[in-house]
Amino acid sequence: MAGIKDVARVAGVSIGTVSNVVNRPHVVSAATRSRVQSVIEELGYVRDESARQLRAGRSRTLALLVLDLGNPFFVDIARGAEEAAYDEGLNVITCNSGQRGDREAAHLAMLAEQRVRGVLLSPVDNSGRGLKDLRRSGIPYVFVDRSVPTAEACSVSVDDVAGGTLAARHLVEAGHRRIAFVNGPSLLVQCRDRERGVREALAEAPAPGRTLSVVEVSGLDVASGRDAGARLLGISPRPTAVFCANDLLALGVLQAMVAAGVRVPDEMAIVGYDDIEFAAAAAVPLTSVRQPAARLGRTATELLIAETVEPENGLPSHEHQAVVYSPELVVRDSTRVRR
Repeated sequence: MAGIKDVARVAGVSIGTVSNVVNRPHVVSAATRSRVQSVIEELGYVRDESARQLRAGRSRTLALLVLDLGNPFFVDIARGAEEAAYDEGLNVITCNSGQRGDREAAHLAMLAEQRVRGVLLSPVDNSGRGLKDLRRSGIPYVFVDRSVPTAEACSVSVDDVAGGTLAARHLVEAGHRRIAFVNGPSLLVQCRDRERGVREALAEAPAPGRTLSVVEVSGLDVASGRDAGARLLGISPRPTAVFCANDLLALGVLQAMVAAGVRVPDEMAIVGYDDIEFAAAAAVPLTSVRQPAARLGRTATELLIAETVEPENGLPSHEHQAVVYSPELVVRDSTRVRR
């Protein structure tokens, strides 16, 4: 690969002149600029941006580490993050932990080595051990889809307890007494909070004969939802409504019900969480608790960028914030009572 020295030698100019042509073309005469640019094209020279950033002491790259890129919810978060970064002339690299603590730790260590400008993190490990390399390197981080004390870092999240409450209240108001909750891994705070919301909603409106069946699965994907659906079919008496910890689980449950000939919503009402695009496009459009995913990504990125800006004119330095959005229930055919 041709380097800046090669360009300078062939063009018959100094290395500094080549650097000016690449970075500050307005300070170089038109004739010299034209000659150097011709050599750049001839040799295929590409500026080493990473080296330039290293010399400047400030990377132009942010990192986003999410739980599962197979979930469209996190894809929407990434989209919001990229839009906010692009507005500031920055790049975002996206990493996937796959809900594995060891992979999360490996990604965080690598990002610290790469000296990224900052990290957006939807964590698996609640202990914070994986963050030690970022702290040691002075790399700021913001939690996404997770609320933490502001003394530690900024965070942007949705009130998942309120989301669970919204879903359960909707099923109670529809007259369901046998309700099930399909939950993901209990190590995830989001899953625990959504179950807590369900239990709070049922406790505030007790009724004789009302039951709650909790089915916990190891994943948050469609296959895990199909497994949960098979287990729901084995419960006697069978629940008449189910709330799932995310839309992928709900889509899997819906598939299991359709395959078994169970009519949705007449025999089994289904509620999901996240309101991904596929929820509305399902064979039976899913009722879902909507999270503003793209806004989560954008807001978190804006907070992270603000934290990396040096204070000027004696203004106070960055103060951590905990931004919490409210969820919204979107009612569709999977729970709609037919009259």
